[in-house]
Amino acid sequence: MSSDNNNLRKYDDILEEDNHMPNWWLVILFGSIVFGFGYWLVYQTTESLPNPSAVYKADVDALKKARAAANPTSEEALALLAASPEAVAEGQKVYAGTCAACHGQNGEGLVGPNLTDKFWIHGNAGKDILKGVAEGFPEKGMPAWGPVIGDAKSRNVTAYVLSLKGKNLPGKAPQGDPVD
Repeated sequence: MSSDNNNLRKYDDILEEDNHMPNWWLVILFGSIVFGFGYWLVYQTTESLPNPSAVYKADVDALKKARAAANPTSEEALALLAASPEAVAEGQKVYAGTCAACHGQNGEGLVGPNLTDKFWIHGNAGKDILKGVAEGFPEKGMPAWGPVIGDAKSRNVTAYVLSLKGKNLPGKAPQGDPVD
C-alpha cells in the first residue's frame, strides 16, 4: 500500500480516494436512529400517547359503524350485526318464536332446510337471508315475515342465522347448492 496524498490510497493497483461521509449525511443517519428509538419508546413501550395502530383500528371501526347506520341492509351492516352478541341474542328470541317450527330450535332443519350446513337453496349471503326472511318463499311454504316482525327484527334474525352458518348440526339432509 502506498500513499501519494492524504486522500488517495492505492490497493492492488487501484487508486482510491478516502473521503469521509458528509456531515449532513451523518446528522441525518444519527438523527434517524435517535428519532426511531424515541418513537419506539413513546408509542410502543409507554402508554403516554395512543398507539397509531389502535387509533387506526378505532377509526376503521367507526367508519364501518357509520356505513352500517347509513345502509342497515348492506352486507357490512349485517356482518356487524352478526358479530354483536346483543343482536344475535335478540334474533335468537325472534327465531325461536317464528322460525324454529320449520327450521328447528338450532337451525338443524325440520320442514324447512338445515341452516347450519354449507348447502343453501337461495344463497347464504346476509342480503339473501334477509330477503328470504322479509319476503319469504311462498311457493315453497315459507311466509314473508318482514311485515309481521318488522325491519329491525328481520335484521336480528338474519344476524342469528348468519351466526349459525358453518356449525354443521345433524338434522335435515342437505338441500341446495354447496356455498363456501
